[in-house]
Amino acid sequence: MSHSDLHVVTGAFGYSGKYIASLLLQQGQRVRTLTGHPNRPNPFGNRVEALPFHFDNPQELTANLRGAAALYNTYWVRFSRGRTTFDQAVANTRALIRAAADAGVGRFINISITNPAEDSPLPYFRGKAVVERALTESGLSYAILRPTVLFGKEDILVNNIAWLLRRLPVFGVFGSGEYRLPAGLALAVGRVVGWLVRDVVITPDEIAGLMANLLVSDRPPTCPTRLSEWLHEHADRLGARYASELKRHYRRA
Repeated sequence: MSHSDLHVVTGAFGYSGKYIASLLLQQGQRVRTLTGHPNRPNPFGNRVEALPFHFDNPQELTANLRGAAALYNTYWVRFSRGRTTFDQAVANTRALIRAAADAGVGRFINISITNPAEDSPLPYFRGKAVVERALTESGLSYAILRPTVLFGKEDILVNNIAWLLRRLPVFGVFGSGEYRLPAGLALAVGRVVGWLVRDVVITPDEIAGLMANLLVSDRPPTCPTRLSEWLHEHADRLGARYASELKRHYRRA
């Protein structure tokens, strides 16, 4: 095989990265993943080569990207915890962009978020904007995707809302159902549920982002699958089990 058929996906053991890798394999591409959990079971067996990120080793990171036709970057963090911070995520992604440029990667596809802004008070959206600028200034051929929310069989957000709906005798919808709900009450309920399931259900920054309508796009939808249709199709399984954010991303396997 030539190097031109190599596609690199960050986080192919996770959620979105797993499905990107699956589609590439279906197309007959050679797939490699860079992951922060190289010791976890590989769901693809020997079909996907798994290597650690090596953010702290630019030479190794560049070598692992060399000759790739494309790099699909899903790496980010949902919230700061311990040594995992948004500042570190920005620094790591910048290192990934520099390594991709040095390695001659054909195209860099970056998963961003709706409404990123470098002057945002919320580090999630601010960091995404900083990363976007670093990519646009890198000299790489690039594409930037700005989804509002990703939903699918292994989703955490939509699944856990359904999990709560299945188990709570009541489910609070504040006012007319708009995002501008009492933030303190929503956070308090989230912390109680989080304590019960030993997870982080929602953060103050996430509530602030929802209340500011930052997860709303003013552009026409591009997803061919309506969320309402997908919910109806998977209603019997959605929310049957709780999906832990900490277990998936912040705890060692």
